[in-house]
Amino acid sequence: MIKKIKWCLASLLIIMLAAFPYLHTDKESVYALDESGKLGQQISNALNTPKLEGALAGVSIRNGSSGEIIFEKGADTRLRPASNQKLLTAAAALETLGKDYRFKTEVHTDGNKHGKVLNGNIYIKGEGDPTLLKSDFDQLAAEVKKSGIKLINGNVIADDTWYDDERYSEDLSWMDEAEYYGAAVSALTASPNEDFDTGTVIVEVNPANVSGKDASINVVPKNDYMKIINHAKTVAADGKKDIEITREHGSNTITIEGTIPLQASKTRQWVAVWEPTGYALDLFKQSLNEQGIKVIGKAKIGQISKKATVIASHSSMPLSELLVPFMKLSNNGHAEMLVKEMGKVRLGEGSWEKGLEVVENTLKSFDVNTNSLMMRDGSGISHVNLVPANELSKLLFSVQGKSWFPVYVNALPLAGNSERLIGGTLRNRMKETPAAENVQAKTGTITSVSSLSGYVTNKKGEKLIFSILLNNFLDEEGITKIQDEIAVILANQ
Repeated sequence: MIKKIKWCLASLLIIMLAAFPYLHTDKESVYALDESGKLGQQISNALNTPKLEGALAGVSIRNGSSGEIIFEKGADTRLRPASNQKLLTAAAALETLGKDYRFKTEVHTDGNKHGKVLNGNIYIKGEGDPTLLKSDFDQLAAEVKKSGIKLINGNVIADDTWYDDERYSEDLSWMDEAEYYGAAVSALTASPNEDFDTGTVIVEVNPANVSGKDASINVVPKNDYMKIINHAKTVAADGKKDIEITREHGSNTITIEGTIPLQASKTRQWVAVWEPTGYALDLFKQSLNEQGIKVIGKAKIGQISKKATVIASHSSMPLSELLVPFMKLSNNGHAEMLVKEMGKVRLGEGSWEKGLEVVENTLKSFDVNTNSLMMRDGSGISHVNLVPANELSKLLFSVQGKSWFPVYVNALPLAGNSERLIGGTLRNRMKETPAAENVQAKTGTITSVSSLSGYVTNKKGEKLIFSILLNNFLDEEGITKIQDEIAVILANQ
């Protein structure tokens, strides 16, 4: 009798395995949940490459309408998301702040005006605007002039106390602090152009018109905050172009070394400043001077007097517009400032700690299992951030019901579209494939990490949601092509 029971159980197991050939108990196994199994095989083949030997892959594919998982591999394993972390930050910011949210910058004074003379201090107070340009400081200075002030018999003071004084997120490498993607965070900062890389300047190196002369250096925006040491030389037209631009730790001294040939194209590099509040203050003082307003006192960093009143103000573009350069160009500074802003608005403290607390609580409302996440910043630059692919795809499914979803999806890079603020970081990928002008997804790249998560419409007109996280590979070349291949497979379904 016992033998007969064992035989029956064995037979039943064989029947079950035959009926569900893709059902496995191993969490790291491939699940092909589509009816034919063809999709699972195609994605498995794409992942079966020497490029990923010894690496980790997390792939989650959902039906865009029902949220049902139709394919997963390693999708519950926590992996580093790189800039796919921005998907979490952007969704939380839209939910917390709203798509119409604007950042303020104000000019205050605690003095009294007698004729054209202001006896007292003037203050510029930043409230987290990551898009301030030199032209915005010009506008504020013009408003001060319009109020009738021609002479300030006092100091010009920059107030950045809207946020805390932590300038760098917890895990930022010291090697990244001079890079544009690792710029310091302040509630009062500035950007050199409409890419809005906050807390940076652009250094341009051009050849002189005669070989042997120093190279020509231009800094955008022009300022007195950065000190330039130019050791770069112009060489003959057939010489080597080899320019190195570095910023000394703890200072704003930028050194330029190397050679640039006659008639060569310029070398351009974004360099993060040390202490962005002082940078913004320098630009504002410059704008006051250009408006013919003379300052008798000093320019310094401090806090607004309690008796000060507003005499000029500037509002940023709405969050719905800010999201475009943030997500399309994967702007780290925007992510970190949005985190601090959420902390300030919701919990009264503009810090990473409070901001990430708000992000976590907001993600719970999107049915994301925050117990499976490790969040250390808003941008994804930290190698300590951990997110499972299934939670990213779940987020992308859940936010479709939000009134702000059109803003969110519009901010994602569009594959194969060469327009910089449409195609973004996907503008040169998946061209001339069914994924071109179709896939809307966030990219992510840090050392040994590459990610791609977003939306695609297949040939049947069905929306699919995907998240592809690849970690711990040794050779970066060709890694994004694996993601692109999977996206094309989905578009071809």
